Amino acid sequence: MSRVFGVMPDGTEVQCISIGSGEIECEVITYGAALRSLKVPDRNGSFVDVVLGYESLEDYRTRSGRMGAVMGRCTNRISGGHINVGGKDYQLTLNRGKDHIHGGERGFDKRVWDVESVSDSSVTLHLNSPDGEEGYPGELDVRVTYKVDGKSLRIDYLAHANGDTVCNLTNHSYFNLAGKGDVSGHRVSVLSDSYTPSDLDGIPTGEISFVEGTRFDLRKETLMGDVLGDSGFDQNYMLSDRHAASAFCDVSGISIDVFTDLPAMQFYTAGGLKDGTPGKGGVTYGRFGGLCFEAQFPPDAPNHSEFPSVMLRADEDYRHFVEYVFLRK
Repeated sequence: MSRVFGVMPDGTEVQCISIGSGEIECEVITYGAALRSLKVPDRNGSFVDVVLGYESLEDYRTRSGRMGAVMGRCTNRISGGHINVGGKDYQLTLNRGKDHIHGGERGFDKRVWDVESVSDSSVTLHLNSPDGEEGYPGELDVRVTYKVDGKSLRIDYLAHANGDTVCNLTNHSYFNLAGKGDVSGHRVSVLSDSYTPSDLDGIPTGEISFVEGTRFDLRKETLMGDVLGDSGFDQNYMLSDRHAASAFCDVSGISIDVFTDLPAMQFYTAGGLKDGTPGKGGVTYGRFGGLCFEAQFPPDAPNHSEFPSVMLRADEDYRHFVEYVFLRK
């Protein structure tokens, strides 16, 4: 089912597409290819919307957070906005101080995607990024498919370029398994032995360090209220298994397991979300109001040969997935 969610200043309509499996339901809007809502049953069988989102298109356009959006062409931070492709240097848009983040001023989260196909349980959205957009070389064709099946939501990414470029896509959903409040009562596991240390701007140093003995060690289920502190988490982890993370909320009895074939995951606890931010259905959001499990390649990967490469050649496909599986206890 599709409805008009809003109209852009240039007259382009933004659609909201509803899909479901009979066990979970979600809404995807064509602005930013964003996951706007995801309703799953709690331990009593009542549906809880477990992702943060906004009430109107204007909120998505003007408020920060990039809630639920697909990020690209190259998500996360790139030091100095500098990349080298095929021996040639390219300067990307600088939209985070002296650095580039999440695809630039008008990344994929700020574009209206086309609906390519839709069924009761899936929707595929399409976007074309022209050569030179935000400084990136090569024309990039991108498809993102949201599919629900039983108690899971899977996101598949497919991209192809007409010339060598870089590509690193992720979804920026904020999960709150209680549907409101902060996440201090959530118990989280990040199933990773290593992380990438970074400077104060979030730019990796190039090291890959073990989590053991650091505050980033979340391999055992950890109550967020015990470890958030003042800063929370905004940390990239390196993954060695498809099961990347888990979380459980005792209030709702809902658990989530995150699976992906991507090599890294940025774990973010919404420390930058402002208190009193108006959300959906009269609910307001605030600091530490959600958990982001951003499966991706490491930040600043184009500038670190020791990291998995984000290089996408003209004869290759970028093909990756992330899947969220929900249970109630």
